[in-house]
Amino acid sequence: MPKLLRYISRMNKKLLSGTLSTIILKLLQDHDEMYGYEIVQKVKELTQDQLQINEGALYPALHKLEASGLLTVEYKQYQNRVRKYYRLTEEGTKETQNQLDDLRAFMQQLQQLLNGGTSTDATLASPVKTRCSRL
Repeated sequence: MPKLLRYISRMNKKLLSGTLSTIILKLLQDHDEMYGYEIVQKVKELTQDQLQINEGALYPALHKLEASGLLTVEYKQYQNRVRKYYRLTEEGTKETQNQLDDLRAFMQQLQQLLNGGTSTDATLASPVKTRCSRL
């Protein structure tokens, strides 16, 4: 693998790990309920295989979100096995919006920084403080 592709792959992994809970929450907001493998596949589909979540990162994140009261779990029979479906709680719905707002504000700040502090977008010109989520 060429050096540039290895670097991009490493950067994607680092960026993904910092936004994994937000990605999970957003997918559940959009799709009501999903099981783990379905989340993995949806991320691959939506990003045209540019971002890939491995199950070793996904399931601990799901368990942390569940333990935090942001997700509920329902077990459903599918063919000859049981699937664990995740759904947002009311608190999870609120936290999803908070995390999305924080991520958008951070992306605006980052874009302003990358543009050398200048922006033609009025929303980027005003400072926005990014709050840390509890996750």
